[in-house]
Amino acid sequence: MRRTPVPLLTGTALAVVALGALASPLAHANNDPQNDPRKESHQDSHSLEVFPSSADPGTTVTVNTLACGKHGHGVGDANSLGAGEFQLNPSTHKEVVVGQFTVPHHAKAGTYWISVACDNGRTARGELVVKHKNPSGHVRTGVGGSVGPDHTQVAAGVAVLAAAAVGGTWLLRRRASGAQDG
Repeated sequence: MRRTPVPLLTGTALAVVALGALASPLAHANNDPQNDPRKESHQDSHSLEVFPSSADPGTTVTVNTLACGKHGHGVGDANSLGAGEFQLNPSTHKEVVVGQFTVPHHAKAGTYWISVACDNGRTARGELVVKHKNPSGHVRTGVGGSVGPDHTQVAAGVAVLAAAAVGGTWLLRRRASGAQDG
């Protein structure tokens, strides 16, 4: 039986403990709210909920926020994707304002910031991901299988397979009958 040297195991164990001791304070520092770089950006602005958060061109997008307060109003800005400005008005839900815009057909795929300026001076921001529908039908990619069958190539393939089958059968029968010259 082969034995592993004890110093090798001890050295490995010490390396794991040392790495754990170094990583522990870093993990706690990253969870500390005082060290959160996002903290400042959340103090002055509120979140803007965007539905759907990922949309194709032509889709109507609904946004809502609590930033404008009860009975508040706001003006939305979707100029980054070419949809212009839109109004936000109180909804049936307490303290929520809501608005809509349509993703323009010329919008390129990507991530866009949508923002709202409320009449009470507060702001809200949210992200919208614009995607494009996958094309339907056959796509000519240059790689076989994505376009309908070429009947000439299919017929040639069948002929090659049939010739191989006939030739293989002939060789097997010839061997089995002992007619082989030798």
